[in-house]
Amino acid sequence: MNIAVLLFNDFETLDVFGPVEVFGRLTDLYTLQFYSLHGGLISNRHGVSLSTAALEAITTPIEIFLLPGGLGTRTEVNNLLLIEKIKAVSDQSKYVLTVCTGSALLAQTGLLNHRKATSNKRAFAWVTGNGPEVQWDKNARWVVDGKFYTSSGVSAGIDMCLGFLSDQHGIEFARKVASEIEYNWVEDSNNDSFKAV
Repeated sequence: MNIAVLLFNDFETLDVFGPVEVFGRLTDLYTLQFYSLHGGLISNRHGVSLSTAALEAITTPIEIFLLPGGLGTRTEVNNLLLIEKIKAVSDQSKYVLTVCTGSALLAQTGLLNHRKATSNKRAFAWVTGNGPEVQWDKNARWVVDGKFYTSSGVSAGIDMCLGFLSDQHGIEFARKVASEIEYNWVEDSNNDSFKAV
């Protein structure tokens, strides 16, 4: 499956590289490409910079569209051109995965309306304000509704991606990947220990 990872200035590092570690090691099954609105070098506050292609370069349907969160989402939720592009790519994608406040970007497209979703618990009030018609779940570590997978904050993106692998390839496959990266996978999607934050 081909995976398109959206980047924008001030993306959250682990939101991107947690899922990249999970999928990227499965080179026989998944390929990764980084995109941004206009292409070019995208940086975050941790000093991480990545080269990206422009979203308009996506001309055929992709299997997985991954939207990270981070401080940059506070600006990008008001970037109407980006939101339009996210909607267009999401519409043609087989699956859409969001990590942390990336769900606010997806919520702005209207594609999560009347669907279940979750997000970072520390930013929950802000995120939910960007999607008043979404059925937000504050207890969940990650949520699956149709082709949409949304996760709680930062490290929860790894749990969600392992959950995705479990759905696609079986739970033992996902557990093997978790073991290979020495990660204690929270297998229960409804159990987020940060829900009380």
